[in-house]
Amino acid sequence: MDEEAFTFGSFRLIPAQRMLSEDGNPVHLGSRALDILAALTERAGETVTKEQLIARAWPDMVVDEGALRVHVAALRRALRDGRGGNRFITNIPGRGYSFVAPVRREPGRETAVRLNPQALGNNLPAQLTRVIGRTEIIATIVARAVQQRFLTIVGPGGVGKTTVAVAAAGALGDSYSDGVWFVGLGSLQDPALVTSAISAAMGGTPGVGDPLSSLLAWLRDKHALIILDNCEHVINAVAAAAEAMLKAAPQVTILATSREALRAEGEWLLRLPSLEVPPEGSGLTAAEALSFPAVELFSERATAALGGLGLADADIPAALEICRHLDGVPLAIELAAAQVDVFGVRGLAARLDDRFAVLTKGRRTALPRQQTLRATIDWSYELVPESERRLLCRLSVFPAGFTLEAAAAVMSESDDAPAVVDEGIANLVAKSLVSRDGSTPAGRWRLLETIRAYALEKLAEIGEVSVAARRHAEFFRDLIVPAGTNEVLRLSIDDVARYGREIDNVRAALDWSFSQGGDAAIGVALTAAFAPVWLHLSLVIECRERAERAVEILAPGFNLGAPLERRLHIALAVALILTMGPVDRTRAVVAKARELAESVDDVEAQLRMLWAQWSVEFTTGECRAARATVRRFSEVARRTGDEGLVLVADRLIGNMRRIAGRPSEARMLLERVLERYAAPKNQRHRILFHYDQHALARAMLAHVLCLEGYVDQAKEQARISFEEAGTSDDGFSRCWALQYAVCPIALMTGDMAVADHAVASMNDLAARLDATLWKILGSFWEGKLLVERREFARGSALLQKALDKCDQTGWRICNAEFLGVLAQGLAGLGQLDTALITVDKALARAEQSGERYSIPELLRIKGEVLLQQAANAGQSAGEDCLLDAIAAAREQGALFWELRAALSLARLRTNQNRQDEANQILGPVYDQFTEGFEAADLKQAKSLLEQLALAD
Repeated sequence: MDEEAFTFGSFRLIPAQRMLSEDGNPVHLGSRALDILAALTERAGETVTKEQLIARAWPDMVVDEGALRVHVAALRRALRDGRGGNRFITNIPGRGYSFVAPVRREPGRETAVRLNPQALGNNLPAQLTRVIGRTEIIATIVARAVQQRFLTIVGPGGVGKTTVAVAAAGALGDSYSDGVWFVGLGSLQDPALVTSAISAAMGGTPGVGDPLSSLLAWLRDKHALIILDNCEHVINAVAAAAEAMLKAAPQVTILATSREALRAEGEWLLRLPSLEVPPEGSGLTAAEALSFPAVELFSERATAALGGLGLADADIPAALEICRHLDGVPLAIELAAAQVDVFGVRGLAARLDDRFAVLTKGRRTALPRQQTLRATIDWSYELVPESERRLLCRLSVFPAGFTLEAAAAVMSESDDAPAVVDEGIANLVAKSLVSRDGSTPAGRWRLLETIRAYALEKLAEIGEVSVAARRHAEFFRDLIVPAGTNEVLRLSIDDVARYGREIDNVRAALDWSFSQGGDAAIGVALTAAFAPVWLHLSLVIECRERAERAVEILAPGFNLGAPLERRLHIALAVALILTMGPVDRTRAVVAKARELAESVDDVEAQLRMLWAQWSVEFTTGECRAARATVRRFSEVARRTGDEGLVLVADRLIGNMRRIAGRPSEARMLLERVLERYAAPKNQRHRILFHYDQHALARAMLAHVLCLEGYVDQAKEQARISFEEAGTSDDGFSRCWALQYAVCPIALMTGDMAVADHAVASMNDLAARLDATLWKILGSFWEGKLLVERREFARGSALLQKALDKCDQTGWRICNAEFLGVLAQGLAGLGQLDTALITVDKALARAEQSGERYSIPELLRIKGEVLLQQAANAGQSAGEDCLLDAIAAAREQGALFWELRAALSLARLRTNQNRQDEANQILGPVYDQFTEGFEAADLKQAKSLLEQLALAD
């Protein structure tokens, strides 16, 4: 049938058929957007007012302009307006819109069958089939989302809540600058993992503490739409998380799907009805019946099941009967349509009538709609052969996706199980009882959650839950444990990705293993083998909790095996360090892990445990002990012949020499690391040692360069190190780049803008990671920044609180340096006696711990406090400290500290009217600098030298 068509660019619109196509391929567009497009193309080149467009798209309804803007935006996205030179619709400010592209009117022609659209958004599941009968409700969701930040789509299982949410989110995608994110909660068993699941779906880095705190900090400035799908089984946790997210992130919108309201603050409900079904006795023609969404859905899916053969007109009455009996529930209709190739439409209707005679009564006496779905699944379940029923039940033990090998493992131990499973899954997919898992590589399947819940009940009825759960746990133990039973500790990037996909299955296996009827031996072995994956995924808290539980079960008679026991203790040691567990407990676990690592010739395990021991010593402020551990690390690394491991050792040695006040030696080592380090090996070493080794080496080099007086080079290396660390996106490497380079160099050089940003970045990362260590160091740097700004009271209070926390926990990283900063703050408040006690404590700790890099600056601070304390009398002690500071800096080769101490002494000599001495003290030091003349200390030195020259 020919009808008037409008063609523009590569597009063709047939308004009478409500069809838009591009190069012959149909383009999916909502009904409102189609109405708007038709109105604009009919009057191409003219201005169509907003009121006219609203009247066309929303007849007999009152809507605001926001709804119109949403649909115009969706229309522009569909046309790719503004991309690749396309220009179709322009806004006429204050009036309306105009279609500006050339439009040609011509007779219509037969349009091809509509293709499936792809959903838009950052991680939205693809819409592999056409969404039917939901245009109006999707448009309503889109319009309401503009005004309401928290909308829950409520309805029975199988009614299409997820489909509608994803379609609406696709239409809204470009409205959110930070994207649209889909969070599937159906596979979660533990409500405590809800916030971790949200964070993981959005790409946030899980913290090492409370996941909610990390998530809220990450979301705080985001403009995003979050879909929380399948909330009912973890409803309390989701409600709490949603409220917290909306309060913390004012630009975030949440769209939830659930079988019941979340009953959370700010929630708006939208109840999703079943698809419209023709009333009984309506006497509709086939064409009229197909205008009802339920019948249209059945027809389209049945046509697909028949290999493209459409339904005959004689089949329509039977299709009507099927849709009525199924109450228009989309999932139930799809399950029924999948059987058409077996029974035919009329045969299917006859069976359905017999099977669901009770269902109509149940619905009319207000039984829950889920009973209708349950009965539909029950019917579908009984239609499949016994072997496929059993397979479906066994597959219900997988909370997430599964492979053919995994399915065969839970099904049977017989030799022909893989072949049976392969055919069985293919049949179950054809009957819509099993779905392909499109979010992962090919060869993976999953059960819809409602079907899985039903199949689990059937599995329990036949008494096979325990045997299926055991085989499930044994399969994943056998999949993941072999690498852990090897004498060599090794995990590749591919291993991490492959095993990481199974995290929900591993959690389920562990939950069963440690349950009353489970097998703890399986659980302990699987925990030990999977631990590196948790660590690599930054799920450190979960790793620590799982590992501690497994270690508690270990007893002298528990035969875990040395390699797995070694891996388990290593994982727990690393997790305790990263979470700053009790120091004594951490030391004991590290010692045990090192003992186990050294019992065999597993050099990577030994290196990892030496790194762990070094981490404990370094973070507790025992730098002398840490240097000895690093020497041992270097010896073992050189035995491997692996240049990459040797360079990790050199990076650690370089850092310890930096801390020991030997910057020249540190620089040579760190420059060699940067020159020789290979990126591919760096990835594997990040698995072993958790951080981006190249970025950390550069950050340390930046600090060394600044100490030696190469200020401009230092600032550039600091900037690059932070950018380089950001590519790892784990947060921790960026924290170290800020700690070693960006924060100290910005504050040393007086670059307060960079310092502001750096301190804010560290505090933000610390909050996202919820890491105690970084919260403490963030407080240190913020306190120093405040002191530099002469906000002595606030800065001193913040520093004192952080230092007290260090003393309480035993983790005393950088204490000497920041005790000195506290002394400056106290002196600024006039508390000179307390300041002097504090700086003496700092000097003693620097000597005791080996943090000698800070000694020249601590001596200078002490000299300044003594001079302030002495006022105009008895200044010799202060002068001696400044002279000692200059000598210490010169001995270390720390030109920057030498300049700062010389500047303090030159000022003193100037105040004493000893200008020649001041010039002789400051001039030679200043003349050694070849760069960095915009740094605050260098500018002050130059100014003072110019004053001294004028005085001559």
